[in-house]
Amino acid sequence: MNAQPTWSSDDVPRPLLVRTVAIDTLPLGPAGLLDLLPADAPLAWVRRGDGLVGWGEALRITTSGAGRFADAERAWHGVLAHSVVRDEIGLPGTGPVAFGSFAFDPTSDSGGVLVVPRVVVGRRGDRTWLTTIESGATLSPGPTLDTVVGRRTPVTAPGDVSYSDGAVPAAGWTDVVARGVAAIRAGAVDKVVLARDVVATAAEPVDVRWVLGRLAADYPSCWTFSVDGMLGATPELLVRSEKGLVTSRVLAGTIRRTGDDDADLGRAAILAHSSKDLEEHEYAVASVADALAPFCSSTNVPDVPFVLTLPNVLHLASDVTGVLATGRPGEPAPSSLSLAAALHPTAAVCGTPTAAARELIRQIEGMERARYAGPVGWFGADGDGEWGIALRSAEIDPTDPRRLRLFAGCGIVAASDPAAELAESEAKLVPMRHALASD
Repeated sequence: MNAQPTWSSDDVPRPLLVRTVAIDTLPLGPAGLLDLLPADAPLAWVRRGDGLVGWGEALRITTSGAGRFADAERAWHGVLAHSVVRDEIGLPGTGPVAFGSFAFDPTSDSGGVLVVPRVVVGRRGDRTWLTTIESGATLSPGPTLDTVVGRRTPVTAPGDVSYSDGAVPAAGWTDVVARGVAAIRAGAVDKVVLARDVVATAAEPVDVRWVLGRLAADYPSCWTFSVDGMLGATPELLVRSEKGLVTSRVLAGTIRRTGDDDADLGRAAILAHSSKDLEEHEYAVASVADALAPFCSSTNVPDVPFVLTLPNVLHLASDVTGVLATGRPGEPAPSSLSLAAALHPTAAVCGTPTAAARELIRQIEGMERARYAGPVGWFGADGDGEWGIALRSAEIDPTDPRRLRLFAGCGIVAASDPAAELAESEAKLVPMRHALASD
């Protein structure tokens, strides 16, 4: 039986009052948005300076089990039914907005959460806006940044950071990969994605804003996020839904950069022609295209991937796009969250076939993924929104703000070499390690 949300519409004694107004343009760059955040539970979804940040908590919806996505959306509709909205902008991300983070596995105790902030600031190109969300009987006068930002404490560095093994030591993880390869060669699965964690312990409580600022500066082409203790900079967009158009960026196939531009150009060519990496990528793209097909009247799947260059690694990448099918009159189009639920887990974070790969992960990985590799992002009242996959990420220990779990995963196919996969996982840990550094 699906677990039910801890919130229901009957719990809201007064409607939520939502007001969105235009504000003066913020400074260009990601810091324009991220610099507004307070230290306490900041919410963020930022890429190349555009996106959303939020703080405060008007409402929290928690769910669990296999129905965590549908239950969260049902509760969100209940929230909207008790909302009074005045949106003077009418862009994606204006009006009521919920930030969300969901567990990778339906059996995980981490479940899912939607957080409706009290304040949201957004930017899209040359348009910038402010949304306030409160409960009451009447809408307040138009808000301003001066009235909602308040006193902001200085951003603090975490100090010295030490690292220790997570659930499975690095040396033991190569054995996990070897078991995955053996299962593939035995015909149990075609591909499986195996992950590991590393525990970071800082000298001081981690100021999330420090980490977000460094990630956004180092990885501007990624989506820098922070939702309910999960933070990171994901290069992988699970789904964006906007006015009937759907996009999903698929990454699978990775090679570490050397730091030498000429050498990296050669490595990009090696990656683009690697049969092992192309096979891994083909599985991932097919899983996304197949999951989107029932919802779209047409889709476009690139014939060949491109090489996405990040500061630490090179990825094979494909952007799958589609047009949402028109339903029967009066029938709403699927929301971005329901599309994310249909897409999750993709072959890029689970494997192929999905059910068999997920069961193999449970059997051999030896780690509780929690919300790592699960959908993270936001959506609005019309259902449009953006959901990434929580990769290149970390989870703050709710009992100790000095401790984090850092995650990295690798796609395993029959030709995978355990030692090479361990090296790839180390490369994928670099973004979070550098973001925690105090230099």
